[in-house]
Amino acid sequence: MNVPHPTRWQAAIIEAVREDGFSRISALAEKLGVSDETVRRHVRALVDGGVLTRAHGGVAWAGPGAEAPFDRRMRVNAAAKRALGAAVAARVRDGQVLLIDTGSTTAYVAEALTARRGLTVVTNSLEIARHLVGREGNRVYMAGGELRADLAAAVGPEALAFIRQFRADLAILSIAGVDEAGAFMDFDLDEARIARAMIEAASRTLIVADHSKFGRRAAVGICAPTAIDVLVTDREPEPGDRAWITGAGIELVVAAPPG
Repeated sequence: MNVPHPTRWQAAIIEAVREDGFSRISALAEKLGVSDETVRRHVRALVDGGVLTRAHGGVAWAGPGAEAPFDRRMRVNAAAKRALGAAVAARVRDGQVLLIDTGSTTAYVAEALTARRGLTVVTNSLEIARHLVGREGNRVYMAGGELRADLAAAVGPEALAFIRQFRADLAILSIAGVDEAGAFMDFDLDEARIARAMIEAASRTLIVADHSKFGRRAAVGICAPTAIDVLVTDREPEPGDRAWITGAGIELVVAAPPG
C-alpha cells in the first residue's frame, strides 16, 4: 500500500472506511460534507495505492484485517444495530430453541433477548453467551473449538460437530455482505462454515444486517437467498435488492433506528 502523503480528505476517508470495513460514496460525501465527485476524486488515489478496493456502490478497506476487530465493530452503527436487535427479539417466543452465530449485530440481538424467558440458545460466541446465561431460565450451550480473539468466538470442526447435534426453531445469523444478486457472504471461512451448519440445523433462518452490508462483497459465500426465511435490516432496500428479496420469498422487516 502506497499513499505516502494523503490529503486531509483522503485521511478522513481512510479513517471512515477502516472503521466499518466498507462505505458507500454517498455516505462518505455526507459524512465529510463534500460532493460525491470530490470523494470519488480522492478515492481514486487510495484505490491506486492499494489502501482501498472498489466495491458495489462504494469502497472497502484493503488493509490488514479486512474486517475490524470485534470490539471496534460493536461501536459501528450502534444505534441501528440496537434497533435491529429489538426487532429480532420481538419475533422470538419464550421457550424457543435458537442458534445464534457470532457478530456485532447478533450481540445486540442477544442483549435484546434478555426480555425473553426459557430460551435454549446454542452459540459459538462468548459475547452472546455472556448476555444470556443465567437469565430468565435460559439454557445456554457454548460450542467448543479453537477460540479466536478477533471473532470472540469458537470455530473449527469441534464447534461444527457440536452445533450439528441440535434441532432449532430459528437460526439468527449475521453477515459481512450480500451482493447485488442476493448471495450472502462472509470474510472468514470459519464463520461461513458455522453459519451454514446453523442453517442446516434450524427450521427457519433469519439474517440480521444493517444497510451497509448491501452491495458489499466478501471472500466466502454462505448461502443463496432462497435459504433464508426472514431478513431484518434498518433501511428500505434499493429496488435491485428488493427484487431478489421478493423473488426468493424472503420476509423483509425494516427496523429504523430512532431519529
